Amino acid sequence: MVSALLPFEGPADLSRIEAPVTLKAYLICAFAACGGLFFGYDTGWINGVLGMPYFITLYTGYSYDYDRKQPINIDPVNFGLPSSTKSLMTSILSCGTFFGALIAGDIADFIGRRLTIIIGCLIFCVGCVLQIASTNQTVLFVFGRLIAGLGVGFISTVIILYMSEIAPRKVRGALVSAYQFCITVGILLANCVVYATQDRNDTGSYRIPIGVQFLWALILGTGLFILPESPRYHVMKGQLQSAAKSLAYVRGQPIESEYIKDELAEIVANHEYEMQVVPQTSYIGSWVACFHGSLRKGNSNIRRIILGCGLQMWQQLTGINFIFYFGTTFFQQLGTISNPFFISLITTLVNVLSTPISFVAVEYLGRRFLLIYGAMGMIIMQYIVAIVGVTAGRIDANDPAAVRGMIACICINIFFFATTWGPTGWVVIGECFPLPIRSRGVGISTACNWFWNCIIAVVAPYMVGNSKGSANLGPKIFFIWGSLCIFSMLFAYFLVPEMKGLTLEQIDNMMEEVSPRKSKKWMPKTTYVAELARRDAEKSRQQWRDVHAATNTTGGLESGMMGGGYQEANEMGAIDPYGHGTTHGVHGGSGGYGNSMGRDPYESPNTVRY
Repeated sequence: MVSALLPFEGPADLSRIEAPVTLKAYLICAFAACGGLFFGYDTGWINGVLGMPYFITLYTGYSYDYDRKQPINIDPVNFGLPSSTKSLMTSILSCGTFFGALIAGDIADFIGRRLTIIIGCLIFCVGCVLQIASTNQTVLFVFGRLIAGLGVGFISTVIILYMSEIAPRKVRGALVSAYQFCITVGILLANCVVYATQDRNDTGSYRIPIGVQFLWALILGTGLFILPESPRYHVMKGQLQSAAKSLAYVRGQPIESEYIKDELAEIVANHEYEMQVVPQTSYIGSWVACFHGSLRKGNSNIRRIILGCGLQMWQQLTGINFIFYFGTTFFQQLGTISNPFFISLITTLVNVLSTPISFVAVEYLGRRFLLIYGAMGMIIMQYIVAIVGVTAGRIDANDPAAVRGMIACICINIFFFATTWGPTGWVVIGECFPLPIRSRGVGISTACNWFWNCIIAVVAPYMVGNSKGSANLGPKIFFIWGSLCIFSMLFAYFLVPEMKGLTLEQIDNMMEEVSPRKSKKWMPKTTYVAELARRDAEKSRQQWRDVHAATNTTGGLESGMMGGGYQEANEMGAIDPYGHGTTHGVHGGSGGYGNSMGRDPYESPNTVRY
């Protein structure tokens, strides 16, 4: 830990705490966002493969006529995998990602964000090999998905962490939203591949969609060898010279730039402040620290964990992944749809085309607005689907127009999700945690996403399935999703603060000072550098007052401040990313209290000095 008396020199002007946004920053974050392809592509291909005739015959023993495109000696409505098999094959990946997300936070703090993502890509490839190697061996296929899930857990957690830490504050929401966009692109690409291979009567029908995933791992893993490590990771490790180099690279500025100096000083000051308030303890204690604090305080660690985990939980409970996991088989059960694979492709296309709207909306309208009103839109659409489904849309009613209306409302529901809860849930968890617990906070939140993803994958087939022991709810399941969206809306209204346009360090201040409902009007008043310098100066003044009172002398304090000067040794020394000397103390002459990190060649009129 850096000494609490460590002097800081940095920006008092709030406009100077970050460099202007450059094309390089956009490109770096856009490339990192490709990690979302893993999540999205897997969601898409498993949805399609579970409905493929060849895959069904492989794991059930049913016969299928590929020329007439219909099953032999079995009702087409009942031609499919048992609910238990679908549940296991779908949910086991989420089980792997749950544990991967929890582990990834610690690994990212130990070896860095970049290397953790690369390791995740390698683990994912091993899982893909096992899935491709299986034929009708359920155990091997399931084990492969478990291993692949572990890799996806690494990637999905650390990508959000990495992007949030390197993205410029003015466009951070838009750039992190690109992660959700890549998820939707992954789902679309998977549906396209599945659509092309669905009628094959060999193992290529499902092995080709699985094998395409190697491409995403190759692109992301190779690219991250070139990209820099997160500067905030370097600050956490005390490697300020490396932090300055990384920050200069991602901001597209020379390392001597005033912008780089000032932003780095603010990151260091925030980390110093957080290390003072977060207890330093054992490994187990550091995990427990994530849950410390009062539920009444908006900036306490436990409130941040509730915020992150709650967002991810309610994002899953909107029911969106029911559509993307089991949409094909659900549409088959509606009875009047001739090509459910094509309908799944349409719903996926709506998802992809809608998500880019969030790039602008998340920065213009804000996080809170999107979450609250997005939930409202989903409530309305899902209740309409459910009501139509139990009336005119029933199978025995045989009303194709009603079914088309249900599909239209499902598409509008996807639009509301894709522009609001889809991207914004990821944006907020990347912003709401302080640096000392950020990796674990993001890891716990992401693990929560995968936990509920797993729960839905396990129970949904039984909720809508028509096999023995299943509830066979059909469209009535949308009553459940719509009702859960009501709770999503209430959660966003009462617990989610507005974070647009703020640096990660300013968000800490905002959460400390105002409630979520008043957060939209909050404006930063100072920087962490200025605040720590003020506290340091006040502490020194109090020390002088104590000395004056103890020795009962007169004029000592004034002469120390105005004339004679006082030099206080800093045993640990100030850390300077530029490698210059360091002084700390009260300078003589007419100066008063002064702090220097030895960066005189780079001083500016806006630098704080006490």
